[in-house]
Amino acid sequence: MTQEINNTELNTNLNSETGAPTETANTEITHESTLYAEPIAHIGNFTITNSLFTSWIVVVIIFIIALAVRLSLKKIPKGIQNLFELVIDGALDLCDQVTNSRKITNKAFPIVFSVFFVVLLNNWLGILPLGGFGLIEAGEHGRAFIPFIRSGTADINGTLPLAILSVLGANIFGVISIGLWKTFNKYVNLKAIGGIFTKIRKEPMVLLTAPIMVFVSALELIGEFAKIASLSFRLFGNVFAGEVLLASMGAIIAYVLPTPFLLLEVFVGVIQAFIFAILTLVYYTIASQDHDDEHHEESEGGEHKDVH
Repeated sequence: MTQEINNTELNTNLNSETGAPTETANTEITHESTLYAEPIAHIGNFTITNSLFTSWIVVVIIFIIALAVRLSLKKIPKGIQNLFELVIDGALDLCDQVTNSRKITNKAFPIVFSVFFVVLLNNWLGILPLGGFGLIEAGEHGRAFIPFIRSGTADINGTLPLAILSVLGANIFGVISIGLWKTFNKYVNLKAIGGIFTKIRKEPMVLLTAPIMVFVSALELIGEFAKIASLSFRLFGNVFAGEVLLASMGAIIAYVLPTPFLLLEVFVGVIQAFIFAILTLVYYTIASQDHDDEHHEESEGGEHKDVH
């Protein structure tokens, strides 16, 4: 999809014989919505893309907001402190409905809340009417316009690290909550493998159940990679599609037609940030639970009922 920014531009030069200006060519400046982020600067061998630059702006905004809230803290809240206390209290209550434990909520909330704001601000910055600021560079098909601002979540290189940090952080949280052995045993079920040698005489069926349990544990490991793919591509696809939609509507009728779609994308930005944060919280909650203990308690409860 190509959006024409400037229809025609006349370049003139002086004819060496007559001295009269002559028209050489019509040059068109285009802006293409690409799947990859465009480079806007270089620091040595390090390339700065417009999505990376936008992510840096998000970090600066969050730092300024956090500093402003910290400096305005008072015993009697008012202003921005009062606003953030209301937001945080509501968010904590919402997280409690997912974790069913205020203890888990208090541990996971700082990370989940930060992830929400990072994704939300990236989603919103990408749809702000700041597309006129950028660079004009010569390319294979003529001169192209490269904007400075592009949502960090509209680039797979932005959503993929967020997804990896969410899943990896959940596993680290699981190690802290239930221990390294139990977390590792969820993916490589050494307990089931060892049970083949210790229980085979009393329970011959272990030869059938143990391989199934090992296979299920392997599926758990595959599921961790599936979580990364799901988180990253869902967010990237929705945000990138929204930016392409706005650019397409703007190319048809500027200012008027894109307005309702712009409001829709603001809402979609909130929803996508909420989904990403809630799924991260769900992963943290699952990682902090010891399923072996739960099954043990359920079996003991069943035995007590049989006795009574």
